[in-house]
Amino acid sequence: MTDEWTRAKEQLVAAVRQLGFPGELGEQIAKQLGSPKAMGRMTAYLHCEKPKSAEVIVDEMLAICSDIDRWREKKAAEEANARYNEILYHGIGTGDGDD
Repeated sequence: MTDEWTRAKEQLVAAVRQLGFPGELGEQIAKQLGSPKAMGRMTAYLHCEKPKSAEVIVDEMLAICSDIDRWREKKAAEEANARYNEILYHGIGTGDGDD
């Protein structure tokens, strides 16, 4: 784990505790989110919205995870489309050493 990851996790756990929930909830959310950027987004949500139930917190975590998954799928589709367009433009078998 990097210092950035550890710092983001600690901030998230502290935000969860400030709302009166167990630190273990914050630990599990951090583990599920996985990245410092996602944990920062969750921490900002907790500070701004101050949810009253663990269910609302988990719902937001799931929404963030869903956004991340959609972003990854979009990037994969863009990459596949770029490769396809390259094949259309250059043709198949015209790369290095294929002559």
